[in-house]
Amino acid sequence: MIRRYMASSSYSNSPCAACKFLRRKCLPDCIFAPYFPPEEPQKFSNVHKIFGASNVSKLLNEVLPHQREDAVNSLAYEAEARMKDPVYGCVGAISVLQRQVIRLQRELDATNADLMRYACNEMPSTSQYGRRTGQGEGSVDQNSGYYNFPSHWNNDNHE
Repeated sequence: MIRRYMASSSYSNSPCAACKFLRRKCLPDCIFAPYFPPEEPQKFSNVHKIFGASNVSKLLNEVLPHQREDAVNSLAYEAEARMKDPVYGCVGAISVLQRQVIRLQRELDATNADLMRYACNEMPSTSQYGRRTGQGEGSVDQNSGYYNFPSHWNNDNHE
């Protein structure tokens, strides 16, 4: 509750961003003041354009006081996303990120498969000269399926 009174316009000369935008007097018990400070006018402007001041006021009055800041942050995030993408909003951003994760997972799987093929081709064997080759090479971890690089690759002593 201390934060609410500190952010309230009764302790400053400037009305909150909401009251300034709506051109009304900012009262000490203004529901918007703690969440829309005067130095963040675009935050309220976006929320107002997407949801409307009346709906935001109703929502804040219905939400428990300790949940209001999270509610306002969610509204502000969705409003900004809707300004950028009016059709999908933040769902569009989530979809893009999900597709990116799928693409990166496929790329990782392909790289691991390449490493497995490399590991199988680099297994220690006897060369045509009767000398063992591939000593000190890495191996495939049977449990994870990932390639373990040779220990000398991880050596920080660059001799």
